[in-house]
Parts: sequence; structure tokens; C-alpha cells
Amino acid sequence: MRTKDPRAAGLASLASLIADETRAACLLALLDGRAWSAGELARHAGVAASTLSEHLSKLVAGGLLAEERQGRHRYVRLAGARVAQLVEDLVAQVPAPAVQRTARTLRQSSAGAATARGRTCYDHLAGRLGITVTDALTERGLLRQDTGFALTDAGLAWFGAAGIPLARDGRRPLARACLDWTERRPHLAGAAGAALCRHVLDAGWCVRIGSERAVRVTPSGERALCDLLGIEPTALR
Repeated sequence: MRTKDPRAAGLASLASLIADETRAACLLALLDGRAWSAGELARHAGVAASTLSEHLSKLVAGGLLAEERQGRHRYVRLAGARVAQLVEDLVAQVPAPAVQRTARTLRQSSAGAATARGRTCYDHLAGRLGITVTDALTERGLLRQDTGFALTDAGLAWFGAAGIPLARDGRRPLARACLDWTERRPHLAGAAGAALCRHVLDAGWCVRIGSERAVRVTPSGERALCDLLGIEPTALR
């Protein structure tokens, strides 16, 4: 008789945590990298606060969310980059028609178009913006994709010259491929992706728009990305 794999129970438990539409909606919302209050998530998911509280407790207990309390308010965020990667990778497996059918109104359709054009995926750039930047880094020999994502020596020098510090503490890969769920191609994640995303937001090259994860490239951002990576402004709109 074959011995049962001891990891099977853990995998089944993890899958059951995500296999609920309300909890899945919370995980997707938290991909913006921010901490959300329980009330905000309840409104986003369209459920009662008491119902949402039960779901959040399960996600916290399962290690997918981290909890913070400020007075009477309860805030939650994704437990880390690995959880964000798990959620984004799973979303990338959802058939495109199923994703498109979720937009039922003009407002939802417009928000979906903005999200596809450019957004944050936890702490790095995604959508067409993320793919465009990733392609530009690759074409200039700053990033390699042939044997997995890796910054070249020229890429490391480019980040330094651009004034973008890289966290190299060894706890997180410097560069990692993240499958983009709208473009169905990998964009840059890891410490380098996070540093680049943080820089473009802090420098005002990109601004967040709406209540979703969507971002828009500003005129100063168009000039900077053209100067640094040769990206034509029309490719960023």
C-alpha cells in the first residue's frame, strides 16, 4: 500500500482557503500591496462585516494574511511576496473569457481597461506597462530571460546609475518572472521589480488611479522612461 504524501493535507487545506469567492476577492484586492480595513474589504466583496470577519480570520490563521490593529480598527495585508506570487500565478490560469465576463458595466469595463494598461502586482509593475518595461530592459541587455530572469552586470550598473537602490539581502530573488494574467507573458518581479516600482511612484513617473491597482504614466514618467530605456511615449498610453 502506497504511503500518503504528508504534504497532501496541507495542500488541500491551502486550496480550500482560496476556494471561496469572498476570500478570493479579498486576496485579489490586497494585491495592491496596501493594508485594507475590514470594513473596506467587506464593501469591496459585497458582504456583511460579520461575514467578512470570519473569512479574514481563516485567511490569517492559514498564513495568507497578516493582521494589524489600530484601536478598534482591524487591518489586513498579504502575508508577503510569496503569497502575492501564489495569487497572481493562480489568476493567470483563469481563462481569459471568464475574466472578461466579469465586467458588466461601463464603469467596470473602463476600470478593467485601465488595470490591463498598467497596474501594480503587489509591489511591482504589471499589465502592458510592466511588459513594456520588462521588454525594454531585455532588449538593452540589462535583463536576461533565456535561463530564467536575471539582471546582467550592465543591468546592475543601470539600476545604480538611475539612482534605484536594490535590496540584496539574499532573502528574496533579485529578479523573478511573474506571469502577467492580462498579457499572458512574464513581467519583472523580485527585489529589482519592487525597487523599480517604488521608484517610479516616488518620483511621480506613475500615479495610482481609481480604487483599483491601476497606475498611469505621467508626462514626466514618459520622458524619464524614454531617456532611460528608449520607450516611446505612445507605448505607455
